[in-house]
Amino acid sequence: MTDRKPTRTLRLGIATMTGAIMAAAALAGTAHAQAVDFKGKTVEFTIPFGTGGGSDVWARFFAPLIAQNLPGKPTIVVKNVAGGSSITGTNQFMARAKPDGLHILGTSATTQFPFLLDDPRVRYDYKNLIPILVSPTGGVVYVNPSLGARTARDIAKIKSTEMKYGSQGPTSLDLVPLLSFEIMGLNVKPVFGMTGRGPSRLAFERGEALIDYQTTSAYIRNVAPLVKQGKAVPLYTWGVIDANGEFARDPTFPDLPHFAEAYEMAYGKKPSGDAFDAFKAFVTAGFAAQKPLFLPKGTPKAIVDAYVTAVDKAVKTPGFRQKAGDVLGDYEQDTGAKADKTLRVALGINPKAKAWVKKWLTEKYSVKLGK
Repeated sequence: MTDRKPTRTLRLGIATMTGAIMAAAALAGTAHAQAVDFKGKTVEFTIPFGTGGGSDVWARFFAPLIAQNLPGKPTIVVKNVAGGSSITGTNQFMARAKPDGLHILGTSATTQFPFLLDDPRVRYDYKNLIPILVSPTGGVVYVNPSLGARTARDIAKIKSTEMKYGSQGPTSLDLVPLLSFEIMGLNVKPVFGMTGRGPSRLAFERGEALIDYQTTSAYIRNVAPLVKQGKAVPLYTWGVIDANGEFARDPTFPDLPHFAEAYEMAYGKKPSGDAFDAFKAFVTAGFAAQKPLFLPKGTPKAIVDAYVTAVDKAVKTPGFRQKAGDVLGDYEQDTGAKADKTLRVALGINPKAKAWVKKWLTEKYSVKLGK
């Protein structure tokens, strides 16, 4: 058989057909993109905490930025559902939220820790959530100036003084400060049952608690003014974990020592042992992926993509870093696939650290955990 070149008529036919196919594909893609339109819609943003705490500040900061970049620019309303160290609101979201893009959830390590520690009240599984954004954060421990402490060097001087501390619960994010108080040898008496860090801070302001901690966003907004007024004294931050796996100073609070530094300042030696190893593991789990934003499992890919694109645009907008730094702290925001990876690393906590903490919680606070 002899090979023949296609005739001009045939070539024109092929070109016309190819053009038609490409045009149809383009139209299909456009229709697919336009199918996601939230114009005139209201998105319910569940935050399983009361108002005034770090998660509430974070949600109200991001809500309008995300809304502005979603197709149709919907209204995003933050819904606070406090109770049960954030377990109540998260359980409720998992039971009621529809995968339609109109229901999103923001949690924190206070929500992640009970899941990691097999808390029997938990009715949610992170495998049934789609991460869109993960915001790392930090935290600062501060005390009432009446104690006489001015820096971390004074910790040893105040360790025998009984200090009340408002807490959401020992398996919440408060696990990190409680471990830090244990390692520091401080005589802290937690009062459990707070509905968020906001009420805990108010207890501190009223003089009912002598020691407190807030995540970066709430500290910047609500505690930094107290420090300027001489009503609070910051002692240490949680710090961040560097590329070598060691503690480094929090970039948002470069003038404050991180926990390990503070311990060495107070006692002249570096912290070590099982308690410190557990503290380090839970700081990593609790703060590297401290505040995630989720859609329910089963949400159509087009809607997920629309949210990822919206969040990505928001964090890449000129001036975002400065604006976010003034409210949330100076941290990188993870979106899409990177957010998913960060969360998986955070939830993959060291089994030995987990076992030690569960034993400590049972012995120290009579906490009953599963498995």
